[in-house]
Amino acid sequence: MGNTPSKSGSGDEPVKTTLFEKEPSGITYRIPALVYLRHSHTFLAFAEKRSSPFDHDAKILVMRRGALKDDGSVQWSSSQELLTACLPNHRTMNPCPVYEKNSQTLFLFFICIWRNTTEIRQILTGKNKARLCCVSSSDDGQTWSQVKDLTESVIGDTIHKWATFAVGPGHGVQLENGRLIIPAYAYYVPHRCCSYPIPFTVYPRALSVYSEDFGQTWHIGKMLRKKSCECEMAEIIDHEGRSHLYCNARNTGGHRCEALSENSGVYFDKPHIAPELVEPPSGCQGSVIGFPAPEFVPNEDAESKACGTSLLSPDTQTWLLFIHPTNKSSRRDMGVYLNRSPLHSSGWDRPRIIHRGPSGYSDLAYNGDKDQFSCLMECGKESELEQIAFMSFNLNDVMQTGGKKDKKMR
Repeated sequence: MGNTPSKSGSGDEPVKTTLFEKEPSGITYRIPALVYLRHSHTFLAFAEKRSSPFDHDAKILVMRRGALKDDGSVQWSSSQELLTACLPNHRTMNPCPVYEKNSQTLFLFFICIWRNTTEIRQILTGKNKARLCCVSSSDDGQTWSQVKDLTESVIGDTIHKWATFAVGPGHGVQLENGRLIIPAYAYYVPHRCCSYPIPFTVYPRALSVYSEDFGQTWHIGKMLRKKSCECEMAEIIDHEGRSHLYCNARNTGGHRCEALSENSGVYFDKPHIAPELVEPPSGCQGSVIGFPAPEFVPNEDAESKACGTSLLSPDTQTWLLFIHPTNKSSRRDMGVYLNRSPLHSSGWDRPRIIHRGPSGYSDLAYNGDKDQFSCLMECGKESELEQIAFMSFNLNDVMQTGGKKDKKMR
């Protein structure tokens, strides 16, 4: 099965390749994660395999390998179950891969939940049933290590203050200084009465799980001081070469939550609401990725198409791309947002719609050799749970819809 990153017949949306599709038996695939391994020109696409659409019916993680060809097409392998990525009597959820360049090791983080315990039950009782787990691969995902349960060594006694927690879902990131970052969130319990949380006081807060020694040991950072749930993170390099770690998190109340860390994820300063990034009422996971700001990008007029127009951001060497449903009332109309000034709180352009219709969770990857973006997303015609599809596009596809003026948000 191949995919060529070109326009569809309508001239409006990039071509989609279905990688995981709901089965007549009710088996459903959810929670996509995507990583591109530049050295081997390989995509790895992950998802949860569930016996039904519900979270408590998640079973195991599945993966497909995609070989990027010279003509831009992707040749996909058949789906395989990750049999080592599990604990006995637990269900495996929230794939979160990150590639460590120095040791050429791919880490796949996830959580394992005791049997069919729901998230809401953990929140109401204050009794965590989640475990922080990881497998690794030294051959680009062809084989995987046995599972490591990192809960005690990484979270330790702090787990007693969490009703539950999760990683990602979606990709992690390696910073320029080598630090590995796994995005995460926890439902913090501020007060208890007779061992139970005081009602309506428990809410999620984003944080990072990080490693300073290329994945040998891991630590948890401090939680955002604002309600924030499923998140992804991206490194921003300013023009003086300083690193800023950006966090973009799911939220309720109609808009996303953003924050910046100046110490590589140990602590995030001044979390705030992003007015340009809308959320449906209950929120939805979204994906963000950083990439080198282009020095020259052709714009719409013929003269500048011939020579290019300098659009280099005055404050950063990095731009951001964010993907998320754009409809304010439901999970519909997947859009790609561009931010050319990511250190400013209102730098987001209005979105380019890449799927009109039901849309859900997603994950982005960047191919620096071809300056191309790829995404894995839940989508469908009647429901976003129908399939997980892959598509690719370039920066010009996003920018050609114009700046903040003529991109219409559905």
